[in-house]
Amino acid sequence: MKVLLIDDHPLILAALRHVIEALGELVSVIAVDHAEAARAALKSQTDLDLVLLDLHLGEVSGFDLLDEFHADYPALPIVVISASEQAADVMRAIDHGAMGFVPKRSGTELLTEALQLVLAGGIYVPPLGFLPQQATPAPAKPVLPGLTPRQNAVLALLLQGKPNKIIARELDIAVDTVKDHVAAVLKLLGVSTRTQAVLAVGQLAQGKSAAP
Repeated sequence: MKVLLIDDHPLILAALRHVIEALGELVSVIAVDHAEAARAALKSQTDLDLVLLDLHLGEVSGFDLLDEFHADYPALPIVVISASEQAADVMRAIDHGAMGFVPKRSGTELLTEALQLVLAGGIYVPPLGFLPQQATPAPAKPVLPGLTPRQNAVLALLLQGKPNKIIARELDIAVDTVKDHVAAVLKLLGVSTRTQAVLAVGQLAQGKSAAP
């Protein structure tokens, strides 16, 4: 597994690198401390499995980089690492394509859990107020009553943060058809955005796991 770590704080960069390398013997970490080095690494390292991105790099907005990297490498999971724990930042990061948001004060165990979940195709959000109180799973084949099999397939890809064009390509359907299916999913869940859909599915999954 190869991970790109982007953070401009030397101590945090070293600590995160240690945690990631502890995930397994075959883990390789490329650590950079500014945007240009990150862009160069993404171009040269075509076999990356994960990107960890600090929201505050000094010379550039982490959200701008998130938008850029998600647009250029839509299949590459990106996890935001931030000192912020504001719900607005979490929602914004997930809404812009991040597969996870991990506060920097999180312990090693939580960070490891979050990264493993994202690598397995899930989305991680921290326990912040109205947000789910644990990892938000993105099952390979989520099944929600009231959705057609095709709509559930669209939901599975939506939970992975994939844009409509990628969903259309993977399911071999028209982009307009994807939009119709996404609209049906949002209506069933009673939400208006993809981010709210991710959180709603996470809450439903947690409710089922808590049931006797």
